[in-house]
Amino acid sequence: MPTPEELLESIQSAPEGLSIAAILARHPGLARRTAQRWLNELVAEGRIKALGAGRARRYAVAPMPLTPSATGTDAFPPYIPLLADSRDILAYIDQPLTARRPVGYQRDFLDAYQPNRTWYLPEPLRRQLRKMGDTGQSMLPAGTYGRAILNRLLIDLSWASSHLEGNTYTRLDTRELIEHGRAAQGKAAIETQMILNHKAAIELLVENAETARFDRFTLLNLHSALSENLLPNPADEGRLRQHGVEIGKSVYRPLAVPAQIEELLDILLDKANRIGDPFEQSFFVMVHLPYLQPFADVNKRTSRLAANLPLIRANLCPLTFLDVPEQAYGRAVLGVYEMTRVELLRDLYVWAYERSTQEYLAIKQDLAEPDPLRLAWREVIKQSVREVVRQPGRAPLDVIRECLSAHDLGTDRENVEALVIEELRRLHEGVLARYGLRLSEFSEWWLRQRKL
Repeated sequence: MPTPEELLESIQSAPEGLSIAAILARHPGLARRTAQRWLNELVAEGRIKALGAGRARRYAVAPMPLTPSATGTDAFPPYIPLLADSRDILAYIDQPLTARRPVGYQRDFLDAYQPNRTWYLPEPLRRQLRKMGDTGQSMLPAGTYGRAILNRLLIDLSWASSHLEGNTYTRLDTRELIEHGRAAQGKAAIETQMILNHKAAIELLVENAETARFDRFTLLNLHSALSENLLPNPADEGRLRQHGVEIGKSVYRPLAVPAQIEELLDILLDKANRIGDPFEQSFFVMVHLPYLQPFADVNKRTSRLAANLPLIRANLCPLTFLDVPEQAYGRAVLGVYEMTRVELLRDLYVWAYERSTQEYLAIKQDLAEPDPLRLAWREVIKQSVREVVRQPGRAPLDVIRECLSAHDLGTDRENVEALVIEELRRLHEGVLARYGLRLSEFSEWWLRQRKL
């Protein structure tokens, strides 16, 4: 079967472009539906463009955009709408470093925020965001929508959030890595690790949506997942910062005293938990976590994923940061660091959320309704799968029945047993975190099954 890159090469070899029929003729082993999906992703990444409509549609190589070095500028993208107060921030941040006043952490910024009385997002804006992100599943258990779109979310959020850190993986590269475990050729190991870390962190959020809250346990474990094998000192993974740090290309100097960092993080988390609106809660975390810099590194990544927790919990569309330019996000965060001003980040947040919802509401109609039986006995099914894998020397059916006997399943028993068997049949390394399993446990179990 051809790969997405081979499909791209075919299009590159045809200056006038190719129709989907012509593409399929060049790649006879490729399913039309798969080809269409790959083409849509290549268009979304800006690597090709679609010309015409219907049967006359052709796909051609997109012209390469001018890079900042080619244009001589690194300007804030003009297509992101900004209000006047955001432009004031931009005007200040765009000055040379020597023209900006060095500043440290301003505790008043956090102290002044009173949950459910202070609003970074005004009520009309929150109403607009809720309308954009409504999935029609607000009455279902927390995390239902997140689990339904998990495969798509893993790819989109891992890719987009990593891209904001300078990662050069494409969306297709990311799909291949997450779905099939194939690392992209020519990429640094650190880039591959960053993508995989995002995957693990997103699974952590979605699978614990019903119980996770803004506390140290959640935050530290989220940071640990995102920073695994990426920090100079592995002891800093999932641990609050014990030393001073500097922010590149900024005159902001974060706190350096560990006791103060701990105290302010607890205040920050307490305030976050008391915010009732999921969008205000999401945005508050996106503002104050990077500003405090509680970790040695990976603070912004942690804040971006943590900002999704309230949305996942409320069954709203996630904030994936798709198409968010690195220079726009960087400037918006600098506005918080150096001016304790949130307006520029607010405007970017609203624009980015609209882009995310357009992607996810478009696939809403393709989502199957959750299986009510699978939903009702989800934890029992997960526990049974986990125990079967962890006891590779025993007959799987014996372990399943032993696990199920501990629960009053009533008339659902046989159907739940069938669901567990189905889960075991399609178990693979990409879903192990869902069951709390390690790759080594799965590998041992899988080898034993193949020998039977």
